[in-house]
Amino acid sequence: MSTFSSYSRPPNTHRMKVMAGWLFAVAAMVFVIIVIGGLTRLTHSGLSMVEWKLFTGWIPPVNEADWETLFSKYQLFPEFHKKNPDMTVDGFKSIFWLEFIHRFWGRLIGIAFFVPYALFMSRAWFRPGEALFWKLTGLFVLGGAQGLMGWFMVISGMVDRPDVSQYRLTAHFGLALLIIAALLWVGLSLLKPDPQSDVRQDAGGLGRAGIWLFILILITAISGGFVAGTDAGFAYNTFPLMSDEIIPSGMYDLTPFWLSAFEDITTIQFNHRILAEGALVFVGLFWFFSTRHHLAPATRLAINWLVATTVAQVLLGITTLLLVVPVWAASLHQAGAVVVFSVALWVVFEMRNSRH
Repeated sequence: MSTFSSYSRPPNTHRMKVMAGWLFAVAAMVFVIIVIGGLTRLTHSGLSMVEWKLFTGWIPPVNEADWETLFSKYQLFPEFHKKNPDMTVDGFKSIFWLEFIHRFWGRLIGIAFFVPYALFMSRAWFRPGEALFWKLTGLFVLGGAQGLMGWFMVISGMVDRPDVSQYRLTAHFGLALLIIAALLWVGLSLLKPDPQSDVRQDAGGLGRAGIWLFILILITAISGGFVAGTDAGFAYNTFPLMSDEIIPSGMYDLTPFWLSAFEDITTIQFNHRILAEGALVFVGLFWFFSTRHHLAPATRLAINWLVATTVAQVLLGITTLLLVVPVWAASLHQAGAVVVFSVALWVVFEMRNSRH
């Protein structure tokens, strides 16, 4: 066998690239819907659509009669009576469109995943029972579960308190992160089915450290969901101190005390700050120790991107806080959390062949 044939690509390389590109495109669509969802939350538009129609609801209102019907339904719920009693139909339109786009985009994601999934399976690019089949089917199930979670979150704001539960909001965000992580991991695995066999890495304990760093970044992002869900960012708009204190008074005062981490805005914001600052420090240390090891170029690139995105995210978080949560900054900060999380996943993926 010639040297050329020994290193020729396997016959299914093109198929793997196509499917990887598809999964990356769907991940990009999920990223967009997270940004739209954040804008929906920040503009208080999420409770404007009081019905959930699984297979219908594609067409928006087309005439004034349609708008009046939707507005009359909205008027039956607490948000109208407690927050917007003076709202008119025109005002309702301004909050309706963003939530409509949010749900419409979610449906597009479902189509963008399912149609290629069915096409690739019909062409035997993967077969039922294979590992890839179960991975892709699991992704489809996760997408459906996210739609249900979204509605489960929305109905929590249609009872006495016209605001969605921070627990359900954070679960909705966390599931979105899980979906992006799964899409990226499977896509990367299709591009690089084997760890970098052509480039040996001697990373010492960095591989395990990268996993712990990824977990810290995930926890930090999840804690941001509780900040958003309780509007904790509108309090203590100073940095680095909170009300002229390093450790603010009144933390963990709820009974039982652990509820404070999820329901007390002082504790929630302090925890998010500490986690973000800790993540920045550990990312810096991770980069420093990585310079002492032989790493593949792709791994080095991923770590450098992790440093850059983490620094930018922390600075953006401080800016959002000091400016008292303007919509543009808060939306960029949420998007930044997804970017840092995705880059951290990339680091873990690239280091999966590291050895002691």
